[in-house]
Amino acid sequence: MSKEPVPVGNDQLSTEQAVRAMLLALPRLVSRAKRTPMPERLRSLHLAPRHLSLLSFLLFDGPTPVRDLAAGLEVAPTTVSLMVSDLERQGVVRRHADPEDRRRTIVALTGDPETREAIDAWLAAGARAWRKVFDGLTPGERATFVRTIQAYEAEVAAERAD
Repeated sequence: MSKEPVPVGNDQLSTEQAVRAMLLALPRLVSRAKRTPMPERLRSLHLAPRHLSLLSFLLFDGPTPVRDLAAGLEVAPTTVSLMVSDLERQGVVRRHADPEDRRRTIVALTGDPETREAIDAWLAAGARAWRKVFDGLTPGERATFVRTIQAYEAEVAAERAD
C-alpha cells in the first residue's frame, strides 16, 4: 500500500490513494457513529446497530410490512419479527395486521411523542451530516457514492463468506 497522502482538493486519485483514504476514514467514521450519544429515553433499551437500521427504515419509509423490512435489512423475516417483538415490548414500535391482507404484519414507530422525538434525535445528527455532504454533490455524484458504498459492503461480505 502507498504511504502517499491524499492530495487535498485533488479530484484525481489513484486506486491506492483512494484505498488508503477509505481504510483510514471508515474506522473513524464507525467509531464516531458508535459514540453518538443516545437520548435518555432510549438508553435503557439496549439498542444495537441493527435496531438503528430498522428504526431508520421506519422513520424514512413510515409503516412497513415485516417482509419489506427483512428485505431492506437483508435478514430473515423471523429475525425482523424477533427484533420487532423486542422493540414492541419496550414501547418503541407497534405492529398490526394489514387491513388489505390480514396475513401481512405492518410495523410502525410508536405513537408516543417522547419516544418518537428520542428516535428522531438519535438519527438526526447523522442525517444532518449526510445532507450537508450530499447537498454539495451533483445527483450523479451522489448516486456514484451510494453505489460505491453498497458495492464495498457487498465485496466485504463476499470476502468474509470465502
